[in-house]
Amino acid sequence: MSSFDLFLNYMSRSGFFTFVILAWLSLYFVITFGILFSRYFYLTHWLSVEKNSLESMLMGARNVRDDSILRKCSNASHTSEKLLNVCKNVAEKNATSGLWMLSIIASTAPFIGLFGTVVSILETFSGLGQSGSASLGVIAPAISEALVATAAGIFVAIPAYSANLFLRRKAYEVIVYVQREVDILLSANDVKKDS
Repeated sequence: MSSFDLFLNYMSRSGFFTFVILAWLSLYFVITFGILFSRYFYLTHWLSVEKNSLESMLMGARNVRDDSILRKCSNASHTSEKLLNVCKNVAEKNATSGLWMLSIIASTAPFIGLFGTVVSILETFSGLGQSGSASLGVIAPAISEALVATAAGIFVAIPAYSANLFLRRKAYEVIVYVQREVDILLSANDVKKDS
């Protein structure tokens, strides 16, 4: 019997509550990968933009490039430290946007799966109590079927946790480039004041 057949067999014997738990975890799974892919491509592009902007500044450009997030906060004639800090904070918020959802999914998915397992085990024991027969051949398959919800919860939590860490690192890299650009702009501003 294949894994898919086992899953179909499990689903055919599952109750409504188990379906709700598995649907909830499936939704979490889809959201996880939606956030992962969208944020990955967004942050990768943004990182490229800020890296190019920093490189052009290191090569002698007087200001950030037009596509940099700091462009709104700086101009060639005057750069305000407070305004640059505000822009850096906005950049930080934008870079980490959506990651809170991955944290929630990673932390709650195993508990949702465990809750589904407990409910399935309670349903199993209730059914066994009503039928009056309780042999290992009856209990073992029912308990193993109930553990599917826990496995599903862990299966959802692992990629959510990994994606959260991966994207946080990517966001950190973007913010480091933005901070370097801010530092260069402020040092250029100090040189202008001194002369």
